Amino acid sequence: MGLLKVIEWTESDPNTIVYKVPMNGNTINRGSVLNVRESQVAIFCDKGRMADVFLPGYYKLETDSVPVLTKLMSWKYGFEKPFKSDVYFVNTHQFTNQKWGTSSPIMIRDADYGAVRVRGFGTYAFRVKDAYEFMKELSGTLPSFSTRDISDYIRSMLVMGISDAIGESRIPVLDMAGNLIELSATVRTSLSHRFEAMGLELTGFNFESFSLPPELEKALDESTRLGMMRKNIDVYTQLAQADALKEAAKNPGMAGSTMGAGIGMGMGMGMGRMFADMSGANAAPARNGGGKHCIHCGAAISATAKFCPECGKPTSPTCPSCGAKLSAGSKFCPECGSKL
Repeated sequence: MGLLKVIEWTESDPNTIVYKVPMNGNTINRGSVLNVRESQVAIFCDKGRMADVFLPGYYKLETDSVPVLTKLMSWKYGFEKPFKSDVYFVNTHQFTNQKWGTSSPIMIRDADYGAVRVRGFGTYAFRVKDAYEFMKELSGTLPSFSTRDISDYIRSMLVMGISDAIGESRIPVLDMAGNLIELSATVRTSLSHRFEAMGLELTGFNFESFSLPPELEKALDESTRLGMMRKNIDVYTQLAQADALKEAAKNPGMAGSTMGAGIGMGMGMGMGRMFADMSGANAAPARNGGGKHCIHCGAAISATAKFCPECGKPTSPTCPSCGAKLSAGSKFCPECGSKL
């Protein structure tokens, strides 16, 4: 049996929370040294009972430095002989980048889409705030305790807090992405007392992603696409016509002919409407002028007048030789053959 002169723990695994010093039959003698590094707490136990707690520092083990242990062992005169004790080191630094995720979708009630299943993923960080309480509630007298031993339990608490925070916030699912910081703060606040009851502190909580069911995402994408088309329907129609013309040019057969006939008919109808509009525009001045005009002096005359009331000449062209009526643009008289 040997004597422990220096009791300390050099961390080798960053995920270890509690480490029990292997005694291997050794005993602790008066004057032994305890070295507790930063982000560590040391706890002495006697027969499963936790006794003295040591914060970071360098301690020489005397009667005054282990008052609880002295009382438990009933030392009337301090260290009378070497003794055996369980020594635990508790890591109090932050354990960061711990993963959390919703193994099953969270069902929430949305005002726009009704019952919606959502999923979330992210990270969290925690640390041991009260080493004495942590050992009493969780690690007990286990020789070692790591983040792997508690991660599942913490994740279940986080998912519960997330479900509660989302349900109480009444934020629409489409606005969730813009309120992740507020939701994270709400989760930390709602779970703080539960962590403190275990001697822990939730130091960080972050959302990395927030996803909707694939069916709802597809429906939202389609709704967005249709909304864009409704705002630009004229442009889409012109593009569709241009694509149809290209396809018709590539297929000169029956399908292309049919397409060409349909396009030609559409163009013909459009031109017909254009000429009708032009005719109506030209007819309006004639109606406003009271009828036709004299071909000799240009005076306005009625539609049935045979002679101009201004110059007295006939309103229709006649042959100067025989007086026969002539067609517009005639070069010879159809009756007498005289040159006009």
